[in-house]
Amino acid sequence: MVLERETAAHGASGRNAGILGPTIDHSHELAVAHFGLREAARLAALGRENVEEMLGFLSARGIDCDLERTGQLLVALRPDQVPPLREALACALRLGMTHYRLLGRDEARAEVRSPRYEGALLDPAAAILDPVKLVRGLKREARAAGAAVFEGTPVTRLAAAGAGIRVATPEGEVRARRAVLATNAWSHQLLPRLRFRYLPLFDYVLASEPLRPDQREAIGWRGRQAVTDARAFFNYYRLTADDRIVWGTSEAVYYPGNRVDAACDHSEPHYAALRESFDWHFPDLRGLEFPHAWGGAIDATTRFTPFFGSALGGRLHYGLGFTGHGLGTTHLAGKILAHLVLDRPSALRGLPLVRRAPFPYPPEPVRSWAVGLVTRELRRVDAGAPPGVLMRLLDALGIGLSS
Repeated sequence: MVLERETAAHGASGRNAGILGPTIDHSHELAVAHFGLREAARLAALGRENVEEMLGFLSARGIDCDLERTGQLLVALRPDQVPPLREALACALRLGMTHYRLLGRDEARAEVRSPRYEGALLDPAAAILDPVKLVRGLKREARAAGAAVFEGTPVTRLAAAGAGIRVATPEGEVRARRAVLATNAWSHQLLPRLRFRYLPLFDYVLASEPLRPDQREAIGWRGRQAVTDARAFFNYYRLTADDRIVWGTSEAVYYPGNRVDAACDHSEPHYAALRESFDWHFPDLRGLEFPHAWGGAIDATTRFTPFFGSALGGRLHYGLGFTGHGLGTTHLAGKILAHLVLDRPSALRGLPLVRRAPFPYPPEPVRSWAVGLVTRELRRVDAGAPPGVLMRLLDALGIGLSS
């Protein structure tokens, strides 16, 4: 049984950009920093297997979600961002990921016509899709398998009940032997102890009107790859099936007190900045209209990977902290949670990212102060300044605040 406060895909599962990547950590370098070379290689292989398994499932079940295996470009916007791309390629090769390819300036611009590109790293294993169609397809499969899905049913309280758990809603309650909390950035509202393990950060996204044929010609993009850039606060973007551009920013907002509510869903200053950044990237498309805009909460951990745990004496299990990579990682997390809730032996349960929780965030008011300080420092670095002492320390610890 699934209890959903709104409708399926209302939250992060439907508001993301629709970019499916194979990395479980945000990068192979971060995986090495967090878990060591051997475990990073294991995670890299697991990430590839996870995506292949997910795509095989979608194909076998006939779930139409506008899936395209187009790959993803990580683009450098300044010459000094090209060497880190080479380092990222070298790290991927050390982990056995031989499918990456480094593109020079002209090659990158031949793929997507932006005068800002100085080079790119291509990951052909990535894909793009419509996340809402994906969730609707998965909901149909769940119901066909016998699951009951109750939408418009908020959970108000979780409590132990004998050997099981009692899940309260305004209209009644559900009793079960075990339950899974899969509420991501809202999780601390039902399990307050989780508030130190992640930050709820709001990303903001635009979607354009469909491109005309002459606009498609101006931008190229025949390979239809997903794109992110190499800054700390990066733009991410892709084409939809009807040739709209989904254009987002990772310069997310933390609302003090771990606030997550509908009032955070829109930010006009961010929408204006997104339109300005698009014009800067693609001056040939200046004036393109973006009639759709939205925001959504990301659950960001200090190590950029999800974490798992149990509460209420093992009656409740949770997995969260997908930090903007949930489209693919939640497929893997679902298997881990299934093994935990059914208490089945599994190699996945032995992964360090399952056994070890990420470093906690500080409490308020230190939390808001730290987020503001790091945000200002990341903006300074993105503007071309060398990393200061704070950023060097955070890099050494593998801790960051960009989604």
